[in-house]
Parts: sequence; C-alpha cells; structure tokens
Amino acid sequence: SLAYELAKVVMNKYFCDENGQPKLHLFGQIKRIVREWIDGYLNPTGGAGIWMIAYRAQAERAAEHIMRAIERGTGDEINVMAVLDPYNPKGSTRFVGFQTTKDVYATDPKKCHVDHVVLDGDWEAEMARVAEKHPRVIAYVKNQGLGFEVPYRDGTSNPRTYIPDFIAVVHDGGDGPLYLIVEIKGYRGEDVKLKSETMKTQWVPGVNNLGQFGRWAFEEFRDVYEISKEFDAVIERAVDGAKIKTEAA
Repeated sequence: SLAYELAKVVMNKYFCDENGQPKLHLFGQIKRIVREWIDGYLNPTGGAGIWMIAYRAQAERAAEHIMRAIERGTGDEINVMAVLDPYNPKGSTRFVGFQTTKDVYATDPKKCHVDHVVLDGDWEAEMARVAEKHPRVIAYVKNQGLGFEVPYRDGTSNPRTYIPDFIAVVHDGGDGPLYLIVEIKGYRGEDVKLKSETMKTQWVPGVNNLGQFGRWAFEEFRDVYEISKEFDAVIERAVDGAKIKTEAA
C-alpha cells in the first residue's frame, strides 16, 4: 500500500505530459522502483518508521530521493544545463565586504582574497588551515558575503536556497584549474542529503555543460578530525583523473 501511494506521488510530481496529465503507462515501472527503494534503501532511524512516508510531506521528500536515483541510473543528469541569472551571471571575491560579531580566522593573503574566515565552529578554521597548507590549492574562500547560492527543493513545492561552505581553486593538472565546492557538515539530515544530491546531479553537471566557467566538482567532509586526510584524497583523485584524461587525449 505504501509503495502504491508513493509511486503515485512520484508519477504525479515528475512524470506528467505537456498537459499536466500523469503518464499512467509508466506506473508499473515507477512502482517497481519505489518498492526496490523501500526494501533496499530506506533505513529509518531515531524511532522513525517506514509508515511515516504515508504523510504527504515525507512522501514528497522520498519522491525527491527516488527521482534523483532514477536520474543517476539513466544518466539524464548529463543533459542538465545551468540557467544563469541574466543580471548577475557570475561573482567575484573582489567585491566581498561585510561585518560580523562572530569569531574569525585570519587568512593567508597568498591563498585567500578575503582577509578573514567567519567561524561558525571549529570546522571552518580547520578547513581554512588545510586549504592554505596544501600545495595544489591556488586559492580558496569561505562562501560568506559572496552571494553564491544554489536553488533546490526540499521535496516539497517550496523552493529553497543552499549556500555551500567553501570554494577552493585546485591545480590538478587538467585543462585549467578545478573549482571544488566543499561542504563541511557533521550531522547529515534529510535536508543536507537533498542539497548534496542537487549539487551532484543538477548544479555541477549543469555548470560543467555550459563550458564557460571551467571545471567544477563537489565534495562533503563529515569529520573535523579527518578533513586534512579526506581533502588530500579528493585532490589525489582529481589529479589521477586529470592525468587519465590527458593521456587518453
């Protein structure tokens, strides 16, 4: 019963024709995918139960996850093209200026154009320290006052805005630098997962497909004590990937 009702939500939300009518011939396939997701991937914690997806808000969030999984499986994300703000298509650290009462970390001017990183906790200071010491990081900045925002939906009909934590410009040996968006988050709730999915399946492919703003990637770090190790690993993978592409070319 839950699979049936959730499949209806997925179909009505994502699989309608140009007239807004659901594509009923796809319902069997959608229900099979939903059933597989419930049996193999849904893992309620903290006293939650599978029955909770009967609630409309939770069903819509579940439908968002399922649709993202369908997109990854079919490769539809490669067709995504970012739509730029026609009045403000790109930004720069050159114009950043703000005041804060929070603690700050003084940055190395050789690596960061903004003289301080605003600290919401120890995570930001550790990320700044790691980025500054890494030889392949050309520049980095915390996304504070930059105006860099990513639109997404949290599974409901309400549009939301995601503000990533850091941007690092990395020399990985590829064609131009790699622009690495970094999110540092200990607790990974459902909203955080949807933000991550949006970045991986929508924003990054969309911007890369434009071909006007270089190469972009997205990574999450979830342990403050492992940021240095994980950041090294991310850059090593990027270097290896760039090397393989160069050799193939």
